Amino acid sequence: MGISPILAYLGMGALLGPYALGALTPSMPWLYWVTVSNAKSLEGIAELGIVFLFFLIGVELSFQRLMAMRRLVLGLGTLQVLVSTAVITGLLIAFGQSAPVALVIGMGLSLSSTAIVLEILSNQNRLATPVGRSAFSVLLAQDIAVIPVLMFISILGANASGSVFESLVTALLQAGLALVAIVVLGRLLLRPLFRLVAGTQSSELFIAAVLFVIVAAGVLAHQAGLSMALGAFVAGLLLAETEYDKAIETTVAPFKGLLLGVFFFTVGVNIDLQHVIENPLWLAAAVVGLIAIKAVILTPVSRAFGVPWGAAAETGLLLAAGGEFAFVGVGLAASLGIVSAEASGFVFALVAITMALTPALGLVGERIAARLTKAAPPDAELLVQPGGFNHHAIVVGYGRVGQVVCALLHEHAITYIAADTHAATVSQERRDGEPVYYGDAADSEFLKTCGLMSARAVIITIDAHHAINNIVRNVRVLRPDILIVSRARDARQASHLYKLGASNVVPETIEASLQLAEATLVGLGIAMGPVIASIHEKRDEFRSTLQKAADEAGRSSAQAFRAKRNT
Repeated sequence: MGISPILAYLGMGALLGPYALGALTPSMPWLYWVTVSNAKSLEGIAELGIVFLFFLIGVELSFQRLMAMRRLVLGLGTLQVLVSTAVITGLLIAFGQSAPVALVIGMGLSLSSTAIVLEILSNQNRLATPVGRSAFSVLLAQDIAVIPVLMFISILGANASGSVFESLVTALLQAGLALVAIVVLGRLLLRPLFRLVAGTQSSELFIAAVLFVIVAAGVLAHQAGLSMALGAFVAGLLLAETEYDKAIETTVAPFKGLLLGVFFFTVGVNIDLQHVIENPLWLAAAVVGLIAIKAVILTPVSRAFGVPWGAAAETGLLLAAGGEFAFVGVGLAASLGIVSAEASGFVFALVAITMALTPALGLVGERIAARLTKAAPPDAELLVQPGGFNHHAIVVGYGRVGQVVCALLHEHAITYIAADTHAATVSQERRDGEPVYYGDAADSEFLKTCGLMSARAVIITIDAHHAINNIVRNVRVLRPDILIVSRARDARQASHLYKLGASNVVPETIEASLQLAEATLVGLGIAMGPVIASIHEKRDEFRSTLQKAADEAGRSSAQAFRAKRNT
């Protein structure tokens, strides 16, 4: 239908959840097999979706780019959380709520949905735009703010004998030590671990190592009172500095998509339709009020930090809805008796409905931004590219041939990245400062991670016949317009690669014969100019012959297929 699949997950969660069809299982037992009667049974799997999302964000971001955004994270993001919490808390107190209840709900509603917003921006390839950078900065600040928020709620519910301030400082110190431990262990162990695993050439072991790092970092953070997602995010930042980041992104992406789908489904499951039916006017007013308050606060605050008016308005609407951590925070407060069951149920319905409206709010924000956007360049801090490559060349293979190709590209000021499956070679070249990444270029997703969709050319320098065929075929499907230059063993393989869609093929046997002829003619006293001209002419003849043979083979295959179909 051309709309976000997130809405489908949310809608089906609400329909099949315990507040809709799931409530009918006592009278219709067969519904047990197609509905969810207990939403908590899915929470563990759903949380992993957020963990994987944050890990991938860390891999794409790196410490260097995070430091470039520190002003937005610490300034814009922190200010949004504080102002939104203060305004929402004040309004709730004015409507008769006690200060502790109002503060807990205010803190929960000030946060936005990291999973939904980043998924929308990622699917639209807009994380590197001013909207993507500002939205991510606010979301990262909010996710960091979750730590003291949950600690404050726990201390408030436990009525700790010591002061709240001392308990909070102690908890934050413990969390800081945990993050330092993750960073130190990561610096010491991650690169040697992946170098060892990559050296085995086992894709299964590589996947296992990636999953182990994600879960281990998440568990370590959780034991220190942090969210698992934050621990995974730090691990991703550490791996972003290694030569394995592209291969890791390719490995994790399918898991992230599946687990995030479960997460969005569980958000829909928490929508209590009874609250919607019983309080339609109050709930509608709360939905409009929450969106208006957060959008009105965030838009001028974003503009104050250098975000253009159009991007600021779109950011305000994208982040105006509630977020998944409201379920965690308010749910914790309800379990501790701080917030009543009726109030928490109303908040859950409010948050779930606004989260479901996020894609629509994003569309409205895009239209408003299109009208407000001016030609003035945005703040340079907002334009940090997540991948750092655009309009570049991708060199597949970094052996002797690949190194010569890369050296000449560098000499002519052409940006490039290289990919290789030999872990020792990649590690050595990375230490020497070369942009070489570990990964299999026959994997379409890995090619996309290397920036294929914005690349100028793909140069294949490996000598594995089957792998070359797969790479040429996959690249041509994804980018029909891109230049593909490939190495080939002989004329037969070169003709086949032309048939698959290669732009130019260099057969080793033919090229060796041309170089031998050139050296012989020069040695016999023929002038260099005529020799080079004749060699180029002969090379063009070979290329024309091979391309013609490939075209004729393609036409013959098509004719045979049509004849077989007609019979």
